[in-house]
Amino acid sequence: MEGPSSRLPPSLLPVSRDWMVGRRDSGGDAESDRDIKTHFRVCRFIMETGVKLGMRSVPVATACVLYHRFWERASVHAYEPYLVAMSCVYLAGKVEEQHTRTRDILNVSHRYFNSGSAPLECDKEFWDLRDSVVQCELLILRQLNFQVSFEHPHKYLLHYLLSVKSLVNRHAWSRTPIAETSWALLRDCYHGAMCIRHIPQHIAIATLHLALNSYGVELPVGEKEWWQVLCVDVTKAHIDSVVSDLLQLYDMEAKCV
Repeated sequence: MEGPSSRLPPSLLPVSRDWMVGRRDSGGDAESDRDIKTHFRVCRFIMETGVKLGMRSVPVATACVLYHRFWERASVHAYEPYLVAMSCVYLAGKVEEQHTRTRDILNVSHRYFNSGSAPLECDKEFWDLRDSVVQCELLILRQLNFQVSFEHPHKYLLHYLLSVKSLVNRHAWSRTPIAETSWALLRDCYHGAMCIRHIPQHIAIATLHLALNSYGVELPVGEKEWWQVLCVDVTKAHIDSVVSDLLQLYDMEAKCV
């Protein structure tokens, strides 16, 4: 399948090229680990770019899901990950009805890799890059069979937080940042493919469960666990699986520093 150019101009490449080293000439677990690191860094780029563009949390989450779904069907050697990421941000804005101009995406990306630099000139290189982003958007749509609307854990986590808050002593709740921690954990889930491996309700339950355990907040004991009441099909194995994947992402973050 013919796609957009797999190259980006130097101004839109990360200063460190470590993520590119050995992409083609090594195999096995080492290559897989390197690809995971690449995707982790690129998803961090998506999130920081989304914040600078003023995007809401759900459009940013959609951009990350688009990115991970795309690489389920494509080889990381075939396309430039950061170009795919910019196109995912652009497409997510359309999907979630928070449209973002390609020029803004390109300029924010340029500043991401070249801190303190002036905006890009509207020269041939700029228009070629803009065309690449648009062509890559069409490639993503074809690869995903135009299935670009996703259900996210955000609405479930909001519901679960409100339910759990009513069960906790209000002084204990106010002293511990359970809600803030849960949202932060949920955001971190999108750095890896775990956000598409687990169903949204399980991710929401697991992030809240981890936040409560982290601060030692206990809920009243009943016939069922609180998470069984809120989500009937979730099991402890599901929660442990999500938490395990999330902890692996934090381990990956340490390796990417």
